[in-house]
Amino acid sequence: MFYTNGNYAAFAKARKPEAIEEYQAYIVGGGLAGLATAAFLIRDGQMPGENITILEELPLAGGGCDGIKDEKLGYIIRGGREMEDHFECLWDLYRSIPSLKNPDQTVLDEFYYLNMDDPSSSPIRVTEKQGRDAHTLHKFGLSDKAVLELAELVMTPEKDLNDKKITDVFTKDFFESNFWTFWRTMFAFEEWHSAIEMRRYLTRYIHHAHKITDISCLKFTTYNQYESLILPLQHYLQQKGVQFIYDATVTNVEFNLEGAKKRATRIVYQQADDKQSIVLGEKDLAFITLGSNTDQSGFGDQTHPAVVPEGIGASWQLWENIAHQSKEFGNPKKFYGDVSGSNWESATITCIDREIPKYIEKLTGRDPYNGKIVTGGPITAKDSSWLMSWTVSRQPHFKVQKPNEIVAWVYGLFSNEKGDYIKKTMAECTGEEICQEWLYHIGVPVSKIDDLAKNHAVTIPCMMPYVTSYFMVRNVDDRPKVVVDNAKNFAFIGEHVETPNDTVFTTEYAVRTAMEAVYTLLELDRGVPEVFASQYDIRILLQVTHHLLDGRKITEMSLPLSQRLALKAALKKIEGTTIHEMLMDNQLI
Repeated sequence: MFYTNGNYAAFAKARKPEAIEEYQAYIVGGGLAGLATAAFLIRDGQMPGENITILEELPLAGGGCDGIKDEKLGYIIRGGREMEDHFECLWDLYRSIPSLKNPDQTVLDEFYYLNMDDPSSSPIRVTEKQGRDAHTLHKFGLSDKAVLELAELVMTPEKDLNDKKITDVFTKDFFESNFWTFWRTMFAFEEWHSAIEMRRYLTRYIHHAHKITDISCLKFTTYNQYESLILPLQHYLQQKGVQFIYDATVTNVEFNLEGAKKRATRIVYQQADDKQSIVLGEKDLAFITLGSNTDQSGFGDQTHPAVVPEGIGASWQLWENIAHQSKEFGNPKKFYGDVSGSNWESATITCIDREIPKYIEKLTGRDPYNGKIVTGGPITAKDSSWLMSWTVSRQPHFKVQKPNEIVAWVYGLFSNEKGDYIKKTMAECTGEEICQEWLYHIGVPVSKIDDLAKNHAVTIPCMMPYVTSYFMVRNVDDRPKVVVDNAKNFAFIGEHVETPNDTVFTTEYAVRTAMEAVYTLLELDRGVPEVFASQYDIRILLQVTHHLLDGRKITEMSLPLSQRLALKAALKKIEGTTIHEMLMDNQLI
């Protein structure tokens, strides 16, 4: 497997592997990574679809890319996926998947046209004082000290950040900035999360740093991600003959690690009360999803708080059973072992008539019923004890929504803090109480809150104990490689495996690991697109520096005397060069 840049390899078709018709592939996990693995096996590996089997613990595919209308509870979304131009592997996949909504288009075509015609942006980014103070906070509010801390983190090698928290690399100035407010609520970072992951996000999305004030860098699907991304991909696979085994909990994958080549030998799974196994032969491949940030999700309803099932969850137990067989297979407990640091709660709020949406329109200036972008990403109640953020995506968010229904999504990063209107922790709240807290922060008069939450909305809370497990403090060896050294017939996929430079908690990461796994095991001669290298583009770096400084000149920064003299000397030396011109163009000198 090799990385490539540009469209030379992107437009090429890999040559067909020898005797590929004789191979069988077994994929553990029917989330986006598992589905993408099957698609790449078919499209690029030219494996017959009927030779591929996907084992999925749940009764439906999709994993964390969910969105359903439950017969009892109503509409449910545990979260939403934020996407951008440079998800190279994701768009490489979906350029080949036909749209279900527009059969003459691919999913990529559909997505591209939609976001061209209705580009995303947020009319407001932050509210305070029950919505009376609503603004975008166009300035980052970073002190010179905080800017230098950001620069230092970006230039620090990952190996020097092993087991370090974000608080180990930033000081008070940074955490009091608007930048941190934008960053943490857009990506769901906490102060105690991994400095490695913080650095990866900074370097991966540095080309968007100046756009996070209004989130105009984001792009969204027509409907929820299950209907817009998962269903067309699943339909494509089913048409190709891929076999799906649902309600199948894989409990272990056994390996033979002796000798020069490591092999997966058996997949053990439980279906109902039957324990079954698949013995892997010489031409059988195994692709194994490790961990799940939505495992053990606990739902509540309008009158009951969310309840989390007991135990660590099947995906984590599987990884533990695999990891016990070799140190190369990672350290799962680093990610699931501290629920207090990896959990938060979300809620799906269905407004059943126009009574609540009129307050959304009053606050945002956008009509939720016009079918266009409403919030364009999260709006954060900055003074919320829960640090509550909420979004209203394009409506309808579900194909089956009634014309008068609006679906909103709310989440709180601090689920164990007492609310401002409801004096309970978010974890203790019923759906109705979470809705009350939300209404309070969007500016609904207190006298109307209780009635609106009870009679004009249905709210389904969801507690996710491992939702930010990806961000937990780790070292560079705690996630296994996609294909460990000398592995002959198996690969690990999903968000808890290691591929360099890219960021977890994204659709891109799931698809990238799938592509790397397939291309490596089948030895395909088509390159995997490298991660967009914006961190190495001096034009982007200078543009972002201008915005991080809120328009200040670098010569105006508070630097020690030695650094000021060095800067003055450097600027003198580059006078008349293109670098000097670029600094001038970006108003840095």
